[in-house]
Amino acid sequence: EAIENIDIGGPSMLRSAAKNFASVAVVTDPALYDAVLEEMRAHNGATTYETRLKFAFDVFNTTAQYDGAIAAWLTKEINPAVVFPEMRSLNLSKAQDLRYGENPHQSAAFFRVVDYPNAATSLAYAQQLQGKELSYNNYLDLDAAWTAVREYDEPACVIVKHLTPCGVAVDTDVVSAYVRAHEADPVSAYGGVIAFNRAINAEVVVKIFDNKQFVEAIIAPEFAGDALDMYSAKKNARLLSTGGVNPAGGEVEYRSVEGGLLCQDSDAVAEDPAAFTVPTKRQPTDEEMAELLFAWKVCKSIKSNAIAITKGHATIGVGGGQPNRVNSARIAVEQAGDAAQGAVAASDAFFPFRDGLDALAEAGVTAVIEPGGSIRDEEVIAAADEHGN
Repeated sequence: EAIENIDIGGPSMLRSAAKNFASVAVVTDPALYDAVLEEMRAHNGATTYETRLKFAFDVFNTTAQYDGAIAAWLTKEINPAVVFPEMRSLNLSKAQDLRYGENPHQSAAFFRVVDYPNAATSLAYAQQLQGKELSYNNYLDLDAAWTAVREYDEPACVIVKHLTPCGVAVDTDVVSAYVRAHEADPVSAYGGVIAFNRAINAEVVVKIFDNKQFVEAIIAPEFAGDALDMYSAKKNARLLSTGGVNPAGGEVEYRSVEGGLLCQDSDAVAEDPAAFTVPTKRQPTDEEMAELLFAWKVCKSIKSNAIAITKGHATIGVGGGQPNRVNSARIAVEQAGDAAQGAVAASDAFFPFRDGLDALAEAGVTAVIEPGGSIRDEEVIAAADEHGN
């Protein structure tokens, strides 16, 4: 059935016409009809050489995408278990040129993946409801925030600044979640990007205004009630609606390196607490375990070496992106301050030495979740026992 649906004549005619663009105008998109007619009327029924050249370029792009789609489909049919085939073509469509890249002297553009499986609720296809054009850095921060907030089933708010969550909270509603996420680090939240996994209502906007929080961008499934109208006075604020929340994980993500791309399955936190081991003498309470699971999800979105201290399902201290883990722990502890008493912590990798755990325990953290695997695990476990953790 698929073979019968592979068009031969159409692409062949397009290619042959495009090859002869000096004499032939070949139009691949009905949206261009009006422009073609206008040009012909202006040139005594003819098209210009420049237009025909552009149309030829469009043809080869179109046929390349078509062949790529066939190859991708056949690859899945022949080897459905192969996630990363020997050859991979990416079908990208430019959504917009950006004013500049990461720095003002760098040029940049934003491309969408054509036929992306979860396009309807993805960042790339989100509808910008108002605000200035998004920048390169805006897209990076929005991606970090949107990826993080999708981890939670409960109403959640994530505030990101420079790719790092500075406030994460879940609660019974998004209003409470926002208030607590902002309280986690109000200084860093200023000028940040906010993501919600529920519709934003007017009450959320009131809280943002009450906090006098300058926001670069907000992304949410929907802006309900008067929320959008209330933000219309702040015309520079970028508001994006995704129309829904696609589940975390399940897709392939790409990262460029010089001359190549790294590909991996997108990450999602799916843990079975029944499979956890507790090597210390003291077992965590049910309340601590629930908090540890929340902290573990938060930790996923922090740059390694990542340490998250949480209490009441909200961050109170975040440390990450440091060359060593103990410094990340110290940064998280300093941010948490006295609130660390009775809190829990998560570490995205094992503690290579006991110093990181010592820093957390001495600040008042009562339980820690980490993957283990260090040659000094026994030393770290002994340190936890010494602290009664």
